[in-house]
Amino acid sequence: MRRVFYRCEANTGRTLKKDAKSSVDAPAHPVTVTDIKQYLRSKGVPFHDGYSCLHAPSIFGKPTSDVPEGGVKESYSLFIDKTTGQFLCKETLVEGSWEDLQDCLEVMHKEGQTWISPDILLSYSETLEDQEEQERELKEVHRIWSSSVPLLDLLEEEVQLIKTMFQMNKLTNATLKKFGVRFFKPTKSLVFPWFSGRDSSLRGIKLLSAASKENGRVVYTEATVPKSSNYHNLFGLPLVGRKDSEVVLTGSEIDSMAVSQATGLPTLALPRGVSCLPPVLLPYLEQFKKVTLWLGEDMRSWEASKIFSRKLGLKRCSLVRPGEFQPCPSEALVHGRNLARIVKASIPAAHKSIVSFKQLREDVYGELANVEHVAGIKWARFPELNRLLKGHRNGELTVFTGPTGSGKTTFISEYALDLCMQGVNTLWGSFEIKNVRLAKIMLTQFAMQRLEENLEQYDSWADKFEELPLYFMTFHGQQNVKTVLDTMQHAVYLYDISHVIIDNLQFMMGQENLSVDKFAVQDHIIGTFRKFATSNSCHVTLIIHPRKEEDDKELQTASIFGTAKASQEADNVLILQEKKLVTCPGRRSLQVAKNRFDGDVGIFPLEFNKTTLTFSSPVKGKQKLRKVKVEKTENPEQTEEAESKEKAEKILKPAKAPKAPRSVKGASVGKSEENGEGKRQQ
Repeated sequence: MRRVFYRCEANTGRTLKKDAKSSVDAPAHPVTVTDIKQYLRSKGVPFHDGYSCLHAPSIFGKPTSDVPEGGVKESYSLFIDKTTGQFLCKETLVEGSWEDLQDCLEVMHKEGQTWISPDILLSYSETLEDQEEQERELKEVHRIWSSSVPLLDLLEEEVQLIKTMFQMNKLTNATLKKFGVRFFKPTKSLVFPWFSGRDSSLRGIKLLSAASKENGRVVYTEATVPKSSNYHNLFGLPLVGRKDSEVVLTGSEIDSMAVSQATGLPTLALPRGVSCLPPVLLPYLEQFKKVTLWLGEDMRSWEASKIFSRKLGLKRCSLVRPGEFQPCPSEALVHGRNLARIVKASIPAAHKSIVSFKQLREDVYGELANVEHVAGIKWARFPELNRLLKGHRNGELTVFTGPTGSGKTTFISEYALDLCMQGVNTLWGSFEIKNVRLAKIMLTQFAMQRLEENLEQYDSWADKFEELPLYFMTFHGQQNVKTVLDTMQHAVYLYDISHVIIDNLQFMMGQENLSVDKFAVQDHIIGTFRKFATSNSCHVTLIIHPRKEEDDKELQTASIFGTAKASQEADNVLILQEKKLVTCPGRRSLQVAKNRFDGDVGIFPLEFNKTTLTFSSPVKGKQKLRKVKVEKTENPEQTEEAESKEKAEKILKPAKAPKAPRSVKGASVGKSEENGEGKRQQ
């Protein structure tokens, strides 16, 4: 039975507060691991090279004993991220930026001290509002925890009912007791605790509720206190010994308990499942020489495993490939699979530059056996787009164009919001309009109403909108492409961004060398984004203005500003068509002019709703895809596009050829369109 997870925030009665993490700044002074090492040596700080962090003795708090250089590695409790310079002291839970650590070392060096009080940074930058919110959340955590009941204190009939509800009949009472799982009766939720710090104090909780749908699927709803962006619980960490060198990472707490019970291996559940591996968790995973990622049963889990293994260090990671005989751990336990054998059969994450089909064989089988998942995440608001593109896939480049003033930004914001609401971590780079205005548009699309007329609902909708995995670059106007790429790379590492929107390309061309041909500059930028999308397994949507065309002519692939490089490099080309001389419904339509995934192209009408700023409102009458007429041309690129569209016609045609007028004015689809083609095919 397939599991579906939804995340929400528990109601903690918090006040509305701007989330600083929603904006992504370019690193002011990008730091390299070489810079970090040189600085530590200059200050006489000993360190060891770890997998994703440098290990050093803590400078926070008076040392109990001197640790000489080259001393015992386990005694080093200060971890410095090799990529960002962020640090964490596991003993005192002091954390901060590389600049913070430099400031502390400079103060120590100046005053001739060997240590510094952790209070300096523990209270740093915390406003009164921050402290009040933390106190409220902690009170809520203790209220729920004290009101919840250990499962073993319930009647046996109740325990069995709960196990059935959460599909964990095979988990023993001893396992549930070992992990400290409780039950919260008011919401009928499992409660997973977050214990942390030297005193193992309770810092947070996750509540898991279950509901059965008509189709038989069990839908889980997760809520965390504190909110998900501050919930950094590696569930099961208190049970891991200091000398354990192997661990299995799972996507859920129930999966983690299943692996632990069946194999006896140390297991940890990631707090946000497959959506993100926050770098702040990496220091807690440094002790392990082998990390096995078994995150789930679908292709999204498989892709997340490959992305997370890059952060953790490819050489120590192995991955459990989803398949019929290797489902998620809890299902494997239910069906009597040998979990220890599945973990042992996991494949290394690292691979050589040259491979044979033997290494690719299982990947090819995985794509054939999981056609729907390979096609990508489906849009909920644009079903016709699913029929053409099949879905949104990582590692692709989409070029989007449309006439000036046609609503490109408004459409693409809803297009991206749709995916973001399904858990796609999204980064917006809006150089043409300011982030406040863009956020206002997206919030209106999210709420599906004009909030200026319903201000009393603003806080409620804003709280829900704030929980989306949505981030904005803090750029506006012309920008240098290197600065933008550095910011994108930074966001991919910190937030596991899988969809980047750049609005628009022309705003990055003004900062480049003016002596170079502008078309060559554009080609270089497009090639850079293409490489970024592929190497980071991240989908990049690039908005490009078209050439100047006559108002009565539809745009073509050749209408994209610049050379043919944009359409050649792109996996998908989307065109927002607008009939400027028409005012009736059907004025706008979306054309898929290129689809590298399976070649299906076509066009469907859009209707703009000015109240909700959405294009996804249903058009009156039945929507139909229509054939895109392609004129003959001597241009090889256009010829290639024409052939692709002709091949796709048979797939996109409806079963019958209605003679009634189309909702899109000017679309001729009568008998003349069937001439030479025979009967239409579904």
